[in-house]
Amino acid sequence: MTLENSAKDWHHCHMITVLKQIVSLFVLVIAPISLAAQPVSEPVESPAQYSVTNVVLETSLGDLVIALETERAPITANNFLRYVDEGRLDGTVFYRRMELDWGTQPNGLIQGGTQFDPDRILLPIPHERTTDTGVLHLRGALSMARNEPGTATGDFSIMLQDAPGMNANPDSPDPLWQEGYAAFGYVTSGMDIVEAIHAAPTDPDKGEGWMKGQMLAEPVMIMKARRADTPPD
Repeated sequence: MTLENSAKDWHHCHMITVLKQIVSLFVLVIAPISLAAQPVSEPVESPAQYSVTNVVLETSLGDLVIALETERAPITANNFLRYVDEGRLDGTVFYRRMELDWGTQPNGLIQGGTQFDPDRILLPIPHERTTDTGVLHLRGALSMARNEPGTATGDFSIMLQDAPGMNANPDSPDPLWQEGYAAFGYVTSGMDIVEAIHAAPTDPDKGEGWMKGQMLAEPVMIMKARRADTPPD
């Protein structure tokens, strides 16, 4: 979920040559993205045969409605739902944006969550591969940030466009990419808000290492996270 000491943990020796083929998830997490993939223009809806749980993130820029894949990705989605139900995301922020200058624009991701606040985080959860769940990193997908597989807690990213390189790839020679990252839901309303967060100014002095300059100058607050069937306060 985080990104310091990336050279040791995520083979940063290849950073310069593959910088235009990667997308990252928080501090210490990097994944390649396929330029051949065609981004979808609209958020993805889960197939009707699968159950989802809808939640609302009320942010200072507007509301995001998210369909959590509680049937297809039960471990990851229910972990996020627990953060929602226990108020652990209330008062947290979207604090980072990753900008990619190729493909359909805007492209990249935004990141938010608990930032290892000891009063907010729960125990790490087992990793769910996209090859097992079928929940892929498409436009609007939510994905857990982590270090090694099985270390995700309460930080997550939202994709601006398709990011197939973040899916599990059993044929990869690198164990990191074999596992991929755990996608667990999709934004079904409010992608304009996601894009507005992604367009917010960054602070050139914030962040560490190659992450420097990706932190928002003024983080966007998640004022309330709630189930969609729960009325706002």
